[in-house]
Amino acid sequence: MLFLRKQDVIIMQLEKIIKRYRELGIENQIDYSKFYLYSLITHSTAIEGSTITELENQIMFDDGVSLAGKSIEEQNMNLDLKVAYEKSFDIIKNNTPLTIDILIKLSALVMKNTGQEYKTILGDFSSSKGELRLLNVTAGIGGKSYMNFSKVPAKLEEFCKQINIERQNFSTKSIDELYQISFDAHYNLVTIHPWADGNGRMARLIMNMLQFEFGLIPSKILKEDKEEYIKALVATRETENLDIFRKFMTDTMVKNLNKEIDNYLDSIGETENIQENPTKEKIKSRDIIISLLKKDGTLNTTSLASQIGITAKAVEKHLSKLKSEGIIERIGSNKTGYWKVNKN
Repeated sequence: MLFLRKQDVIIMQLEKIIKRYRELGIENQIDYSKFYLYSLITHSTAIEGSTITELENQIMFDDGVSLAGKSIEEQNMNLDLKVAYEKSFDIIKNNTPLTIDILIKLSALVMKNTGQEYKTILGDFSSSKGELRLLNVTAGIGGKSYMNFSKVPAKLEEFCKQINIERQNFSTKSIDELYQISFDAHYNLVTIHPWADGNGRMARLIMNMLQFEFGLIPSKILKEDKEEYIKALVATRETENLDIFRKFMTDTMVKNLNKEIDNYLDSIGETENIQENPTKEKIKSRDIIISLLKKDGTLNTTSLASQIGITAKAVEKHLSKLKSEGIIERIGSNKTGYWKVNKN
């Protein structure tokens, strides 16, 4: 019961943070969807060893430029995953039922240029074609092996059937329930482990595809969280307790959304600490500037920026706006003068 109470608190935090995220209009920025997709791709491939940054992916995706100092395999991994995500958008746009054939086609896109051929006594198969494995796979040193390959098709059939049911009536579910469906889909696909390679990228893609379809903010798993991510997957599998992975994913969402909100507010020259107090009203940087100038009108742009914790450029924008509104005025020269606060 203690775990459930803690999880309920985390869920409440997530709901508040999502509400704040949307109140700020972060999703309404120009090219937000495109850059968020690029971020999802960057972080998913980083889990698999890619060192390409979000900015580098933007250059590669938008300008078609090869990246100096980055391996062809890394670049192909990111380019292929982008194509796979775009295909997943067609699936949800057309409300296409998920099938084993579609999963194979998506996997073929994910692994198109980084997959390989496998030869077994039961036949040959290719991960670059998205073909299901014809051999068993170990989960690492000391770990349990994944299910026998012969059971994969039947389990995938069950997986697709369950996902399609959830997709049909998702509008009646709460935000928490929808995230839980997407997290469970991720875990279940990894556990089935249908392919010889690319299972992690596919699991994150399907999770994100469902989140996009449900109107949720898609989940990112950062490289810095890779160890905890793997531990959560292993612990969930060993204990058969889905709450472990759900909790990890919810915690990660809370942390990442907090970071994105802080970055957004910093970029527009405002500050807020949602983690300490989710209900706290945001503190506007312009109000802090007015308060500081009331005490000391000789403060310059650099000093104000340092005390507030925003950029000098952001301070200049606030000063210009406050001046145009008649709230402050400059007395004397820019070099030797001072700011006078007329009203607040």
